[in-house]
Amino acid sequence: MKAGSAAAVALAALGLSLTGCATGGTGARDEGPAGSEAAVPSTAQTPAASATKAPQRVDAVKLVQDDPEVSPAVKSGLKPCVADEYPVDVSYGKLTGGSANDIVVNVMTCADAVGVGSYVYREKDGRYENVFKAEEPPVYAEIDRGDLVVTQQLYAKGDPMSYPSSEEVITYAWSATHFAEESRIHNDYSKAVGGAEAPSTAAAN
Repeated sequence: MKAGSAAAVALAALGLSLTGCATGGTGARDEGPAGSEAAVPSTAQTPAASATKAPQRVDAVKLVQDDPEVSPAVKSGLKPCVADEYPVDVSYGKLTGGSANDIVVNVMTCADAVGVGSYVYREKDGRYENVFKAEEPPVYAEIDRGDLVVTQQLYAKGDPMSYPSSEEVITYAWSATHFAEESRIHNDYSKAVGGAEAPSTAAAN
């Protein structure tokens, strides 16, 4: 009787164990450790990306017209092309190491967008002063990674306005009080009709 009783008790315990496993899915495995809910990233305290500050705009036409360094020929030709739209390109960026953006102004013709004057203005004591000018057309100035890059197209005798013979690309860097030439690249354009061939390039320091 003792052996039979012991066997009955063992079977009963086994039955209870199996019943417990069948009624709750996977038991504690579904619940996980107490207080361990999956963390959800919060965006409430994520700082918003700072908006890019737009440069302070200037009246480039007035800047050129009031500048004593600009030639009378450029000033007299600076007139609206359509309504109040002037042939002026303006770029803002860091060129001279100042706290304010420098301003590059290119003045062009209305008819064919030929650059007739390029200027750089630097802010000083709340005013803008001319620190660079190039007035031999066609000319165009740009800001390139902190340097001033000026492209000057050159014409040989008999060249039509649409097809200059060559160009020089001059890179300037600011040196304390003025722009100093860093490099010069000369490109000879192809003589093929329509300029189909790429220009040959020669660099000079």
